[in-house]
Amino acid sequence: MLKEKNLIWIGIFTIAMAYLESAVVVYLRAIYKIEDLLRDINLTPDKYTFIEIGREAATIVMLIFIALFAGSKWSKKIGYFFFSFGIWDIFYYIWLYIFIGWPKSFFEWDILFLIPLPWWGPVITPILISLLLISIGYLLINDFKFRIMLIDWIILGVAILLILYTFMEDSVKVILSGTDDILKIKPTSFNWTIFLLALVTWVITTFRVFYTAIKK
Repeated sequence: MLKEKNLIWIGIFTIAMAYLESAVVVYLRAIYKIEDLLRDINLTPDKYTFIEIGREAATIVMLIFIALFAGSKWSKKIGYFFFSFGIWDIFYYIWLYIFIGWPKSFFEWDILFLIPLPWWGPVITPILISLLLISIGYLLINDFKFRIMLIDWIILGVAILLILYTFMEDSVKVILSGTDDILKIKPTSFNWTIFLLALVTWVITTFRVFYTAIKK
């Protein structure tokens, strides 16, 4: 019963947190007169840039600490972090749609994060990852038995790094080119092949790790 209560309370907390996050973005869009994100956004650093980076970092810190307090052991703490992160990220977009009718499509571009480099991706991509994180979090919180081997860690690590690469691909290319215009880069295409292969690999590996429990 305690697990169910924790899930409910953390769900409420992260939905409220997503409200605050989306409200800030609404204000930022109004301040910078952003209607079309790709056309209007200007990532040239100003006095708000570092405040925004700090806000993003503070969001992750809050999610980490709520997970640390909610979980009784490390697997549960990780589970609560995954669960809360997924809920927060999905409701962030739900609130934005309620407030300003954006995104109009799951395939609209969004700037997902600024740490350590700008992340760009279609809205559907973080939502798919969030659904996976919620599922893994639920399994960990509810003590579903799992068996993970070194090869699983390696596969998961590579899959996650590839997903991160698809989000930061343009920024990475700018760094490798030796220029310093990272914050001015805007994406032109998304590497769906790498993203989907990595995501499916993550899903399959997760299923294999929890196979015995899921089968029961």
